[in-house]
Amino acid sequence: MRQIILDTETTGLDPKQGHRIIEVAGVELVNRRLTNRHFHHYVNPDRDIDEGAQAVHGISTEFLADKPRFNDIADAFLDFIAGAELVIHNAPFDVGFLNAELELLGKPPVTTFCNKVTDTLKMARDNYPGKRNSLDALCERLEIDNTHRNLHGALLDAELLAEVYLVMTRGQDGFAMVFEESAEAIALNADSSRLRQLRIQTANEQDLQEHQKVLDQIQKESGGKCLWLSQTALQ
Repeated sequence: MRQIILDTETTGLDPKQGHRIIEVAGVELVNRRLTNRHFHHYVNPDRDIDEGAQAVHGISTEFLADKPRFNDIADAFLDFIAGAELVIHNAPFDVGFLNAELELLGKPPVTTFCNKVTDTLKMARDNYPGKRNSLDALCERLEIDNTHRNLHGALLDAELLAEVYLVMTRGQDGFAMVFEESAEAIALNADSSRLRQLRIQTANEQDLQEHQKVLDQIQKESGGKCLWLSQTALQ
């Protein structure tokens, strides 16, 4: 399972008013592990940046003057996200800007190139109804260190969002691990005589204690909805 945790910074709030992307970044997860592969570019928007937007991300028109334009990085960006699931906080905003940039280049929408888009803001609102669900609020709630985040920045925000996403989904799809059987493993499963030779390893006391710590953490983060604990209580 390949996922790209994505974020953008822009000149303003609405691409329909001619606002453009000025920074785009993504970090790669494969089977819920960071691979250290990332994509990051500042982009010259060929227009001014709204004062309010600059106050949020701190990026100036002067800083972007010598940066590439979106058409210069578009193909590399699309190659990076190809076939992956995009994970974005407030996805309609970023997807709207990406689609506007691609449309200017005569290219189809971003969803044509990726597998699907997951909105972590919607996920957070479902998990924490009635609470603040900004990236900063989620970092505080989930005990993720964001003290080095004074301004918004696409790469930093993507890295923080990756941590937030992994914690938020730990009790949901975190145990939906992907197993790719090798030819050797398939052969082993087919050979019952070899299976009979396998040694059974039971959990020791330390293993059981570590297992209980994981269950307690899931219970805390899921708001008391850990199935393993509830089933144990019924026995």
